[in-house]
Amino acid sequence: MSRVAILGCGYVGLELGRQLRDDHDVVGVRRSERGLEAIEDAGFEAVQADVTDDDSLSAVPDADWVVFAASSGGRGADVAREVYVEGLKTAIDHFWARADAPERLVYTSSTGVYGDHDGAWVDEATPLDPQTEKTEVLAEAERVARERPAEYGGHGAVARYAGLYGPERYRLERYLEGPVTAGYLNMVHRDDAAGAVCFLLEEDHRNEVVLVVDDEPVEKWAFADWLAEACDVAFPPKQTTAERLDDPDLSETARRRIQTSKRCSNDRLRNLGYEFAYPTFREGYRAAIESYVG
Repeated sequence: MSRVAILGCGYVGLELGRQLRDDHDVVGVRRSERGLEAIEDAGFEAVQADVTDDDSLSAVPDADWVVFAASSGGRGADVAREVYVEGLKTAIDHFWARADAPERLVYTSSTGVYGDHDGAWVDEATPLDPQTEKTEVLAEAERVARERPAEYGGHGAVARYAGLYGPERYRLERYLEGPVTAGYLNMVHRDDAAGAVCFLLEEDHRNEVVLVVDDEPVEKWAFADWLAEACDVAFPPKQTTAERLDDPDLSETARRRIQTSKRCSNDRLRNLGYEFAYPTFREGYRAAIESYVG
């Protein structure tokens, strides 16, 4: 039985804790008091601490495995750097300075580090090409996650998440009501996002970089029409990328998503032996569709 600390125990972290709790000692860490109750309700220990504050991390018990899943809360590049780079450095230095240091770290990143590939396939061998300040921060954090634990004799792995969906995040209205822009969707169900990290830890895959994405990237228009048909509603209106980019109210995050198109391969994760609970969006959206149609 290993001891696991999940730093930034939010949407995916809660599910990861649920998957680990029966066989391991798990502690979930949140920056604010809000959210601690959700960790306790999920069946494992909750601790309030801030990854950017070395002193506060003293409240977290020793751990064999550390998962860094902290979030910048959708804020800008400066806050992202404070959390993902400086916070990650603080956490690594803190835990690996302990007498009972961890064996390894898993850092949860994003496929946004690849930038735009005009719909082409990307995998772990594809050079990173971050195209915003925030994705540059994410790429820098990946380097920290892989290199800094090694300075202490530890190991660091990176799990690059595609677009997360699942309970409370199906966003049916976005696709059923439209307008839907062109490009590809790369998705992974929350349970598989957590499951992949659980797999890397329990199967002792150290120093890995893996894309955590399901089997079937899908064109947004095709996905929206499939979803509409499954929900027995009219196909939503479609919009070209150029038309959508003309919207003056478009957020920076939405603009980045529209301008970057790629298809992410999960071959490495599959070849390591991970089996998806939801191999494609068809299985993953079944519960949401059944709830929608009643």
